[in-house]
Amino acid sequence: MMTAQDRVVRKRILLVDDQPEVRETLKVLLEIDEHEITEASNGRQGLSLFQPGRFDLVITDYAMPQMCGDELATRVKGLSPAQRILMVTGSAANSHGVTGAVDAVLYKPFCFDALRQILAQLLSPVQG
Repeated sequence: MMTAQDRVVRKRILLVDDQPEVRETLKVLLEIDEHEITEASNGRQGLSLFQPGRFDLVITDYAMPQMCGDELATRVKGLSPAQRILMVTGSAANSHGVTGAVDAVLYKPFCFDALRQILAQLLSPVQG
């Protein structure tokens, strides 16, 4: 179980999901840890909002109209190779097509602790 010291707080996150209720739920969970959330309802909108250096993390759904999360991840990495990207998907089958552009995959449904744990892995400074 994570302790308060393990939590990552106050990061800038681009949240891309075509389902408003999923986006709102994720936003509420992320705001508990004081993250600043920018929302996009599809991959094209997410790409238009993305600017290198503006976000600490991009969280994207896989299956979306106009541009799937995998294509969004590939395009974002093309603009900013070091950008951290978390893909959230409801199907393990979807993850088989995921490119190396995605740094981690979180399967729906998930618990808040699992989300926090992945955020800690992706966003904590490297110890060394």
